[in-house]
Amino acid sequence: MKIASIDTYILKSPLPQPFAYSQGWVTARSTTLVRIRTDDGVEGWGETFSVGLQPPEIAATVVESALKPLVLDRDPFDVEVLWNEMYLRTRDFGRKGVVVGAISAIDIALWDIIGKSVGRPVYQLLGGAFRNRIQCYATGFFRTKGRGQAAAMAEEASRHADAGFALMKVKLGFGLDDDLDVMSKIRAAVGDRSGFMIDANHGYGSSDAIRLGRRLADFDLAWFEEPVVPEDYAAYRRVREALDVPIAGGEAEFTMYGFKDLIAHEAVDIAQPDICLAGGFTALRHINVLAQTGGVQVNPHVWGTAVGQYASLHMIAATPTTHYSLFADQPLFEFDTSSHPFRTSLVTSPLEHTDGWLDVPHDPGLGFEIDEDFLAREGRVVKF
Repeated sequence: MKIASIDTYILKSPLPQPFAYSQGWVTARSTTLVRIRTDDGVEGWGETFSVGLQPPEIAATVVESALKPLVLDRDPFDVEVLWNEMYLRTRDFGRKGVVVGAISAIDIALWDIIGKSVGRPVYQLLGGAFRNRIQCYATGFFRTKGRGQAAAMAEEASRHADAGFALMKVKLGFGLDDDLDVMSKIRAAVGDRSGFMIDANHGYGSSDAIRLGRRLADFDLAWFEEPVVPEDYAAYRRVREALDVPIAGGEAEFTMYGFKDLIAHEAVDIAQPDICLAGGFTALRHINVLAQTGGVQVNPHVWGTAVGQYASLHMIAATPTTHYSLFADQPLFEFDTSSHPFRTSLVTSPLEHTDGWLDVPHDPGLGFEIDEDFLAREGRVVKF
């Protein structure tokens, strides 16, 4: 079996209502998809997640110009070899960011091909499922006006609780007073029906992050995500040492090299690699080993299209629990509740939770079928 073709697709959809997180305004949902076909007709799909404000054209250019020549005519089963070649050949201009995101897309597609070729779901190729059902937490709470939307955030929280989510992650980072008002009104709206995480999207320095965490101490937060910028491990550690709440981070970190530093600096309690950014299944296998030996739990970040959702579900199923006990906390699935047509319309069977839980798919490969009509209508094929 050889890789016969690689097609790259750019998908962009303007949002009817732009929304903000702490780093800026999002006006469109976008992604870069990769389809790999073998010479005997097996097809695999991957995604490189376009983070927030990232133009998807950048990753598409990397796939077409830098990675495609390395992968064509190769054996798709050689995923570890191909991952290393892609990483090493781009090391002088890659290592992090969009280049590794592009590697992720190809790697995910290769694992999809392998699973389909042997008739096995990807989680079995990774060593098996530690869990067959995964609890979701609702993520959303984006702002359509910026500050002063505590009442709207409380209404959203009520909708999530009514939908069966027992956990929800609230986007903060809009100033301490606004953040505290939001959390106060949310708790008043949902009471004890839900627990909470908070995510500042690295909107604070360590002093303000510590102040916020202390003011929210009685919320018994599941974690405080990205309190400070991803480059500042010392600031992460200051926040972690000052607060009792578990500190989470890593959606803006990449490969085993980046997570080695994050873990070695004792910066986080929970590592959050995104499979569509950090290097795909191959890289997350490396990261899981580092985290387990470093005493850090892995809970992957999820915010992509249906392709990224399915890939993440397989990865979370196969992610070990670092702090094992009979009743240990398990990795959770981040269920994006914001507007995203590429989550709901790109595949024929989009993931839908039941009372805040997802079943792990058992079909070969990643377990979905692309809606070819939707792709033909919405996707733009990249050609060099």
